[in-house]
Amino acid sequence: MPQGATQAERFPARRSAALAGSGILLSRLSGLVRERVFAYFFGNSAAADAFKAAFRIPNLLQNLFGEGVLSASFIPVYIGLMAKGDEEEARRLAGGILAILALGTAIFVAIGVVAAPWLIDLIAAGFRGTTRLLTIRLVRILFPGAGLLVISAWCLGVLNSHRRFFLSYAAPVIWNGAIIAAMVLFGWRYGRFDLAEWTALGAVVGSGLQVAIQWPAVHKILGQLRLSLNYRAQHIREVIRNAAPVFAGRGVIQISAYIDAWLASWLPTGAMATLAYSQTLYLLPISLFGMSVSAVELPAMSGVVAGEDAEAQLRQRLGFGLRQIAFLVVPSAVAFLALGDVIVAAIYRTGAFGSSDVLWVWGTLAGASVGLVASGLGRLYSSTYYALRDTRSPLNYAMVRVSLTTVLGVIAAFWLPGWLGINAKWGVAGLTLAAGIAAWVEMTLLRRGLRRRIQAPRVSRLFLAKIASAAIAAAIAGRALLRALPHWGTWSTAILVLGLYGAVYLSAAWAMRVPELRALRRLLRAR
Repeated sequence: MPQGATQAERFPARRSAALAGSGILLSRLSGLVRERVFAYFFGNSAAADAFKAAFRIPNLLQNLFGEGVLSASFIPVYIGLMAKGDEEEARRLAGGILAILALGTAIFVAIGVVAAPWLIDLIAAGFRGTTRLLTIRLVRILFPGAGLLVISAWCLGVLNSHRRFFLSYAAPVIWNGAIIAAMVLFGWRYGRFDLAEWTALGAVVGSGLQVAIQWPAVHKILGQLRLSLNYRAQHIREVIRNAAPVFAGRGVIQISAYIDAWLASWLPTGAMATLAYSQTLYLLPISLFGMSVSAVELPAMSGVVAGEDAEAQLRQRLGFGLRQIAFLVVPSAVAFLALGDVIVAAIYRTGAFGSSDVLWVWGTLAGASVGLVASGLGRLYSSTYYALRDTRSPLNYAMVRVSLTTVLGVIAAFWLPGWLGINAKWGVAGLTLAAGIAAWVEMTLLRRGLRRRIQAPRVSRLFLAKIASAAIAAAIAGRALLRALPHWGTWSTAILVLGLYGAVYLSAAWAMRVPELRALRRLLRAR
């Protein structure tokens, strides 16, 4: 823990992270339910490949204009105005950014709908015939929904700036609910190709509901909004200037994701869906732990930068946040590697999703787990740069990551299976392994850059050794229990095995006097 921070200062940060984490948890759990229903109806079929590929393309719009860009560029400027007591200017800034986002998003939606066939040729060139035609139709349906999610990200930026973390991160529950409802209502009445279109329509409806559920809280904070396209206004110009490198960085990362999708489209049928299934699980701890801590720390760090002794306070908050993330992400990575089959079976094994699919997704998830810790820590390092109003350094490091991911991805996806004498379908696991290695390179560059600027701390090797050994001991216990258990069903087995895993990890961490666990106990007592 930061030595200079008082207990009272740490607990609000933990409570805020808990609120954000609770919202994200609800969102991700509903997402897992959505994926389980999707696996039941679609499995690893051609329709599943088409839907997962189509879903990626309009997500480009959301990721370029959405939460990441707004968090890095809008929140620090907005909080700076609030800290000075200039609430009227802060409201004008929020209204101006909303107007510019709405216009830019509308233009991109129109372009995306018209250009869908060409986008498919770029992103999923391996698709042919009816699979390609279905993907085009799905892209055209999904694009307007992605535009609405950009507005939802603006709502999140406003709510987070005012420490309203739960609603903003729990709002996607209603989006997932709409998609699930569409699949359940039409799943037994239509074939997979037609059902994919109904599911896409459900996603669009859910996007509108996600904005609607946040809007009353945003209106209560901002009051009557003044929409303006005056991009020359000082603070709007500053947000746009800060957003440019983040926008480019998100674009670079998206290019990497689309390169992975393009490569997966040339692999055997089901590779695209397998990649998406594994990413849903992989992103769960990143969102719950890396994102929740980073989301809370960005507004806090932005406020610290404007005060006295900024570097010392930044170091304290960064060190504290890194340990929080590592304490929770390290056991997640070990669980995915050692017990991934139990996890995948519990979530996905149903209907059209069989035992061979479980192994395929587990292997792909194991590859992604290599970079899980680096991705979690990297989020907080990036947030520190953004709090310092430096959006260019993360862009430069992201470009290195993407270049490395692409080169290693081609080798691992197409050549490595042949070298190892295994089925070509395992190339999709090679893609996630390549991304994991590149994530470590990016995280190292981010950390070194901050060490030069503010003598940024790193997670101590002793701390990492303690939590890693605790997680390995828990994995051994979980695997032993799995071998001893009769076949009671995927959910009952998962509850017992993962329950033991968590209990052994926490007990071992307590025995080794890991400070994060003891701090959590003090927080619970205080509450």
